[in-house]
Amino acid sequence: MKIQEKNKPEIFETIRTIFNVDERVQQETLKQVKTSILEGSSKWSAKITLTVICAQGLIAKDKTGKSDPYVTAQVGKVKRRTRTIHQELNPVWNEKFFFECHNSTDRIKVRVWDEDNDLKSKLRQKLTRESDDFLGQTVIEVRTLSGEMDVWYNLEKRTDKSAVSGAIRLHISVEIKGEEKLASYHVQYTCLHEHLFQAMCKENDDIRLPDAKGEDSWKVYFDDVGQEIVEEFAMRYGIESIYQAMTHFACLCTRYMCVGVPAVLSTLLANINARSHRAGGYARINSVRPSECLSVIFSSQSKDQRAPEDPSNKYFPASSPAKLQDLKSSVDLLTSITFFRMKVLELASPPRASNVVSECAKACMQSTYQLLFDSCCEQGAPSSESVKFWFDFLDYMMRVIEDDKTVYGPSLNQFPQELNVGHLSAGTLWTLYKMDLKMALEEHATTKKCPTPEYMNLYFKVKGFYFKYVSDLPQYKQSIPEFPAWFIPFVMDWLNENDEHSMDILRNAYNRDKADNFPQTSDHTRFSNSVVDVFTQLNEALKLLKQMDCPNPVVYADMMKRFSKTLNKVLLAYADMVHKDFSKFSSNEKLACILMNNVQQLRVQLEKIYETMGGPELDPTCSQVLTNLQKKLNSVLDKLSGQFVATLEPMIQEQTNKLGMLLSKIKGPQLQKTQVAAEVDAVLEPLMDLLEGSLQRYFQQCEKTVLKYILKELWRITIVSMERMVVLPPLADKTLLKQLPNAKIQDVTKLMSTNIQNIKGMSSVKEMMDMARECERSLTPKQCTVLDAALDAIKDLPSQEQPVGEVSVQVDLFSHPGTGEQKVTVKILAANDLRWQTSSVFKPFVEVHLVGPHLYDKKRKMATKSKPGNWAPKFNETFHFFLGNEGEPEHYELMFQVKDYCFAREDRIVGVGVLQLANVVEQGSCAMWVQLGQRLHIDETGLILLRILSQRQTDEVARDFVRLKSECRHETESTLTASASSQNIGR
Repeated sequence: MKIQEKNKPEIFETIRTIFNVDERVQQETLKQVKTSILEGSSKWSAKITLTVICAQGLIAKDKTGKSDPYVTAQVGKVKRRTRTIHQELNPVWNEKFFFECHNSTDRIKVRVWDEDNDLKSKLRQKLTRESDDFLGQTVIEVRTLSGEMDVWYNLEKRTDKSAVSGAIRLHISVEIKGEEKLASYHVQYTCLHEHLFQAMCKENDDIRLPDAKGEDSWKVYFDDVGQEIVEEFAMRYGIESIYQAMTHFACLCTRYMCVGVPAVLSTLLANINARSHRAGGYARINSVRPSECLSVIFSSQSKDQRAPEDPSNKYFPASSPAKLQDLKSSVDLLTSITFFRMKVLELASPPRASNVVSECAKACMQSTYQLLFDSCCEQGAPSSESVKFWFDFLDYMMRVIEDDKTVYGPSLNQFPQELNVGHLSAGTLWTLYKMDLKMALEEHATTKKCPTPEYMNLYFKVKGFYFKYVSDLPQYKQSIPEFPAWFIPFVMDWLNENDEHSMDILRNAYNRDKADNFPQTSDHTRFSNSVVDVFTQLNEALKLLKQMDCPNPVVYADMMKRFSKTLNKVLLAYADMVHKDFSKFSSNEKLACILMNNVQQLRVQLEKIYETMGGPELDPTCSQVLTNLQKKLNSVLDKLSGQFVATLEPMIQEQTNKLGMLLSKIKGPQLQKTQVAAEVDAVLEPLMDLLEGSLQRYFQQCEKTVLKYILKELWRITIVSMERMVVLPPLADKTLLKQLPNAKIQDVTKLMSTNIQNIKGMSSVKEMMDMARECERSLTPKQCTVLDAALDAIKDLPSQEQPVGEVSVQVDLFSHPGTGEQKVTVKILAANDLRWQTSSVFKPFVEVHLVGPHLYDKKRKMATKSKPGNWAPKFNETFHFFLGNEGEPEHYELMFQVKDYCFAREDRIVGVGVLQLANVVEQGSCAMWVQLGQRLHIDETGLILLRILSQRQTDEVARDFVRLKSECRHETESTLTASASSQNIGR
């Protein structure tokens, strides 16, 4: 010792310094130690109490797959034995033995045996000292023992041929003479190690870690002097290397935030895990409990690793690569802690490292959110008069998330499938932010002290944040975001304000346009500036709504519904202003065309806005509003075109009158249509001169659709004028009609159409021709359409001025359920009060006629038998009419004619009556008395139709229809004939 004291005085000086011992006291202590060494170990003695508690996992030696274990314990020459536990691999003994030891170099030998009582073992007992099977042993150095210990020891082999497994639990109590009041060697070592560690930290607060390399570098804890001290103590007093490592681990945990320490801790614990099965006892490992310590430590430090806005953040700043490496090592350390809990402590389900890191990171982010909130409050707290706080807060959040993604994400990438720091940060911060924002917006919705544009700007800021950082997160990917619904009150306010703003722009633009005499926007357009101004504002509003890119379909539908009301209000207001002023400008052809073009441009732009809003995918309610709006604008344009063309009617009538005069001069026999081209050209010249010049100007001044409306009105007025003035002149003007050949009348419409096609430069003539043909067909339809139109136009109620009797009828309507075929059953019961005078025998009978469409191939007339000499005859006859399935019953009627039968001459009409089947449809059956009049009442329109139909001489249905509607009671027949002649019903 004197040599060591002389050669290495720094060791003794270090010990004196770390324990703060006076130099004089240290010298006296050294003298006592030297005296003790000189006296030797002759006075050393110890009392050992050994309790064999149990064993687990022993190897099976018997054929039954079990063993009969017992234990022998030997100290020096003294040997003890437990009882035998038969047929057990996990025996429990709980037997206590006492030993005295006088040599510190002695060892405690504990061996486990399998007792055998068979013949083979008895013979072996006589031949050898060990007749039982060896199950394992553990040898314990006495000098390593102190105090009381409850320890599991792994059973080891004696030779390489031994088959051993399992462990044995021993409770050892040692009382060394003279050291009864001293702490155990392990406690003493812990004290020594901790003092050396604290001394090292005092010299340098950041702790100087030893620079050691090699396989065993993890066992180097201090500098050369300190390392030699702990190794000497461990060697002399049997301190296991794993215990040393655990002790140093606990010391390093007190300085875990120093640079480089997390990496050392991670390496140290990884080696502890790898070598734990070789340790002298698990109980000592358990007593240190580093896992619990580290879990608390890591949880607490992880909360401090963040908050870039916090000035106290000094642990893992983004600007320090070394500290970021420490953060990465801290996660590796946590992984080792999890392994330690699972493999060494054998916990059933220790927390997964990834879950712990996620929870710690989430807690840290929650703390960061609060720090950000407080930081923003310093610049301006949330207020009901502004939303600037929530706008700026998002900027702070975005900076934090970017740091998490680019700086902290690579340092916490050990669990790529389970933890994405950037996603976790965005999700956590968004969850907290949206709750606060929702409450703030609910409060703002009640006060609304901020300007509406501020709320709209905040929406765009929130939307941008959501789609950049949140929408792709797994928990939000398939969900509809909530935030758009919070802004609905403010968006609706903005749309309300936009209504007024749009109306102001509309009025100003229209009045300015009107003052400037509606100038065209350019040489290539045919509408004025006010339309452009109106739709510029509307398109800007729609553009903003589309830019909101609302991901919530319900909210988007609500916004579009509200905007459609704005469109409806503004465009109808514009159309109404045009309509009110149109009469002032209708006589000015150019201005009238511009105004009609303006309305048409409204329709065109409305269609474009409809497509921008979503087109067919638009909400049905919104789509219906726009459809109705389009119809209303169409109606306005129709009225404007009619009002404009009405100003041309006097000129058209004047030229039509000239056409009629020229037509009346044409003489000669009837010719084919191809042979009258020259006469047609001459006849149409006055009218064509007017139309050709007008159509050329309209083509240049009007939009295509507007031109169609004008052409349709022009054609209508032209045809009506020709019908009234040429084809069917008024009754007072009989001269022109008498001179007009029927062949020319029939061809005039066709010939006029042919000439209009020759107008040069008229690209829209085809459309006009189509409309012309439609109008023409409406004047000369096929028989079903003629009858249908006739039924609608002609008032078929018989005159009741002079009733001439009545007929009792019963009518039933049937419909086949399979084919839809309809049948009418008419039963003529009787006639009554027939007013008729005749010089011969009165033979009354009833004719029933069915009138309606699609009857050209069906029976239309039935008649009863005559009843001679009876003015109140009873018939009781039933007839069946078939309507088919092509028409509706409402379009048919039954005509009843009571006649006086006369032989060898025409039957004479007593009276006529009508029953509309529309009166029967609802009930399906009807029984009534049909009044008989002298004639049917025919208004002016009906009379014109009859005149036209009367010229269809080859059409049987038309001929019958004219006859039925024209026939009257016999005594007035001469009068009606004269009237018909004057009205040109006949030839």
